[in-house]
Amino acid sequence: MHVAHLRQNYTRDGLHEDDVNDDPMQQFATWFAEASDTEEIREPNAMVLGSVAANGRPSARVVLLKHFDETGFIFFTNYKSRKGQELTQSGFASIVFWWEPLERQIRIEGHVEKIAPEESDQYFNSRPRKSQLGAWASPQSEAIAAREVLENNFEKLAKKYPEASTIPRPEHWGGFRVIPDKIEFWQGRPSRLHDRLVFALQSDHTWQRQRLAP
Repeated sequence: MHVAHLRQNYTRDGLHEDDVNDDPMQQFATWFAEASDTEEIREPNAMVLGSVAANGRPSARVVLLKHFDETGFIFFTNYKSRKGQELTQSGFASIVFWWEPLERQIRIEGHVEKIAPEESDQYFNSRPRKSQLGAWASPQSEAIAAREVLENNFEKLAKKYPEASTIPRPEHWGGFRVIPDKIEFWQGRPSRLHDRLVFALQSDHTWQRQRLAP
């Protein structure tokens, strides 16, 4: 296989300034709804989350968006994991959504903060029971001797919290909110002349829009 020969010519749609909402959060909601209605996209809320360590070394992974509104984008994780520690230390994050059937990408940058414990409790209590147990069973990002460590932890916790009991949220597990100050909407176009419209938050809390060269 010649990797350099793999390419697609994007022809589905264009992105004109007149077709974009002046509020990028509203525009995100529109595109997210369209992605959610597209059968070929199994998990429209899947996003690449980027963080950076204190030494400047970046890392990225796929996580799931669980809520968004005018205040930002919320996801949940183990605060002691690599990403949890990096996000807490740096205070910044980046997010990328890629919806291939729509030939669309959204890039988001901004500050990150932990959400209120009550908000994390509410979501944790809505999770499937086994997912709740998994949050306790996995020392996320730590080295373990074998998979049996996870399975043994899970079995012990299942006995500790039988079906009729309430599983409390671990203090080390909860939500982060990415508060955006830059949001870019990318639409694939023919000949690699893609459309890129970026919104940057200004000091007066208004958004300035620009078109970028692809």
